[in-house]
Amino acid sequence: MHIRAPGDHVNLLGLLFSVWGALTMLIGASMLALGIAAAALVRSAGRAGGAQLAAGLTAATFLTLALIALIWGAAHFIVGRQLRRHVSWSRLAALMLGSADLVLIPFGTALGGYSLWTLLSDDTRRLFEA
Repeated sequence: MHIRAPGDHVNLLGLLFSVWGALTMLIGASMLALGIAAAALVRSAGRAGGAQLAAGLTAATFLTLALIALIWGAAHFIVGRQLRRHVSWSRLAALMLGSADLVLIPFGTALGGYSLWTLLSDDTRRLFEA
């Protein structure tokens, strides 16, 4: 498969965003399960003490991280779908998400770099203006 036109790069980027979002939501769902399990441990422990405090902090941490991962993944999934449809607002949203992904070494860095390279070209800009 040879990618030549800017639309091909945008379609591939949209697919990569959707896959990245789906995987991130899967991680979020896993953390949600761990958070619920930790919360169940807190509830089942009858005595107060250090173990209950630790389980409570663990539950709160997992639930917070799960919520962040689910929102982050959903944003990528939605933007990826809209990129493939060449919806004008999705280019700016993908640039913002891709820029933030740069710090998520190694795969986020690759996705962020590819999104910046793809979406900042003049041909791609014209594709979203049409």
